[in-house]
Amino acid sequence: MTLIQTLRAEARAAPESGIVAVVKHGRLREGLIPLWAGEGDLPTPAFISDAAARGLANGETFYTWQKGIPDLRQALARYYARHFGKHFAEEEFIVTASGMHAIQLAIDAIAGSGDEVIYLSPAWPNFAAAAGVAGAVPVAVTLDQSGNGWSCDVDKIASAVTPRTKALFINTPSNPTGWTADHQTLRAILDLARAKNLWIIADEIYALFHYSHGRAPSFLDIATDEDRILFVNSFSKNWAMTGWRVGWIKTHPALQQVFENLIQYSTSGVAQFMQRGAVAALDEGDGFIESQVERARAARDLVCDVLGTTGKARFTVPQGAFYLFFTVDGITDSRTAAFDIVDNANVGLAPGTAFGPGGEAFLRLCFHRRLDQLEEAAHRLAKWMKTV
Repeated sequence: MTLIQTLRAEARAAPESGIVAVVKHGRLREGLIPLWAGEGDLPTPAFISDAAARGLANGETFYTWQKGIPDLRQALARYYARHFGKHFAEEEFIVTASGMHAIQLAIDAIAGSGDEVIYLSPAWPNFAAAAGVAGAVPVAVTLDQSGNGWSCDVDKIASAVTPRTKALFINTPSNPTGWTADHQTLRAILDLARAKNLWIIADEIYALFHYSHGRAPSFLDIATDEDRILFVNSFSKNWAMTGWRVGWIKTHPALQQVFENLIQYSTSGVAQFMQRGAVAALDEGDGFIESQVERARAARDLVCDVLGTTGKARFTVPQGAFYLFFTVDGITDSRTAAFDIVDNANVGLAPGTAFGPGGEAFLRLCFHRRLDQLEEAAHRLAKWMKTV
């Protein structure tokens, strides 16, 4: 028996990220324009970094509240009051070591060996992989795509439910497709969860990156206090804090001790000085978010205009998030294409094969960057398309 064979089967089966594989291939190439990762190109704003630095200077480097400092949980309550019109107590929030950590804790609390969790695909790959590592079985239900864009057939979700199903993972606005559920779809999903006694893990991280009027529809608009919903979120996207690894869970206060225990046995809490930065992000960052959304809207329109004129790129203009998920005529293997684009166009894209069923022929482009760089990348891609 080899050394690796002594590890848990679930750990051995954890897949390499298809996104990271392309990043490794092209990371050090001179002049490459990296549009493969889900982040913008701006560093964290000074008002956030300065608040964290003050906390560090003040000696906030000791063990702290495992569920998050009261100041941060109160700031989260204020954030939801402003943006969602809902008033929550600080006891309804748990601070986590990233949005990914929030997802892992949600899975740990709900599903284990042999349990099934349904997710909508194409999807950010980390949820399905994390469920698998936990011993659960991720079950993909594909979004539908037509000339009218991406849509969710709730009857397909219902058909996938079995006696082993414990939860539905719903990411809207979606990474990578940009699909955004309307209230009618959210109600249908919630009605299904109620009827089948299922949990919903609601990933609404891109709720404010919505290109219609105001934020995206949310389960919070229609849910009651007793619905089985865990809201997982992150500071990464709204406030340019991807490297900070701070997130949160919004949950029923009756579950707070359970999640505090899970924090204890995973990370034992987020550094207090980093939480000071997160407080500043919530309380002082609405203007920054607005500017980021408008910047992303302009970037989306630019990329869609340039690639749309090629006659070879096929896509739906995304309603939310900051990704263009597109196909290219003649390309069926997006993984091979992503490597070729690095080599011959010097642009980094994520292959759709990384996003599961329904994504195989697609490429994902993160357009949350400055316009001149995006314009150059789009023209490089247009030139590359002429060769295929």
